[in-house]
Amino acid sequence: MTEDAKFEDGAEAPLNLGALEVADLEVISSLVQDAIFPITEISWRARQRRFALLVNRFRWEEGAAVQRRGAERVQSLLVVDNVLGVASQGIDRGDKDVILSLLSVTFEPGEDGAGHVLLTLAGDGAIRLRIEALEVTLKDVTRPYRAPSGKVPGHPD
Repeated sequence: MTEDAKFEDGAEAPLNLGALEVADLEVISSLVQDAIFPITEISWRARQRRFALLVNRFRWEEGAAVQRRGAERVQSLLVVDNVLGVASQGIDRGDKDVILSLLSVTFEPGEDGAGHVLLTLAGDGAIRLRIEALEVTLKDVTRPYRAPSGKVPGHPD
């Protein structure tokens, strides 16, 4: 006799998610909230129309397991395809030592599926990607590791 899989059975599997619709992007946004990354891990390949970030994301999907195992992070690639242009504000791109913190990823629709993907950063920074069509992927590329701070990120009111 076989038994149905449980949600907990997939807890150790790396994430590999895609978003072609706004609802899917909201899931990815919730998983990359509080991801941190050095400014040097931003890649914009205009010819390939691909924008990518290598982030150290907090494993929000662990839920209650955080109490048992402690706060964990994992390195993940956040990739946006079909990118026609990139703009940023509030980021000193000349300071190669700056560490950025990602708060959310949202979509601002335009005409015929085009629009903008907005990466909102802590400290009033933002990256705006002009896209032809929504296509975002999030893929874990390392094993989880204990968060150096040992703490769950918080957002005071």
